[in-house]
Amino acid sequence: MSTKPYNKEHDASQGARHADVSFESQDIKVASIYRYLGALAATTVAALLICIFILRFTSAFLASSDTPPPQSREILGKDFKSLPPEPRLQGVPGHITDPQQDLRNKIEADLEANERLGWVDKKAGVAQIPVKDAMKIIAEKGLNAVNPPAEGK
Repeated sequence: MSTKPYNKEHDASQGARHADVSFESQDIKVASIYRYLGALAATTVAALLICIFILRFTSAFLASSDTPPPQSREILGKDFKSLPPEPRLQGVPGHITDPQQDLRNKIEADLEANERLGWVDKKAGVAQIPVKDAMKIIAEKGLNAVNPPAEGK
């Protein structure tokens, strides 16, 4: 910090000038920077080699302690490690159908079943009616009360 008063007539094109501050070419040693960068590169390579060693060691340890697959998986042939045995979940590789189309088909079948009108058992007098109509009937008439079972049974 300067103790001299501010000079208003200072020419800005000359740059800042101070008697105690100067630059010498020997202040920055390029060789020390290169040595630092070399040490940093060597440390990075050493860390990479250590990580590769640890990965190979743990992979070999895991492979030696792993149990062999059951014979049912070996029947699949060369793909026994990649594909699970049948039945497979939808959407996994090797599955033929589209899960989204299966969902659309199921929803359509459910809606169709909810709107069906027909006899379930004609002799017993049991019929199937659309859900909307059944809800209207229940709202108008109510449900029959069901007697609770006896306690001794």
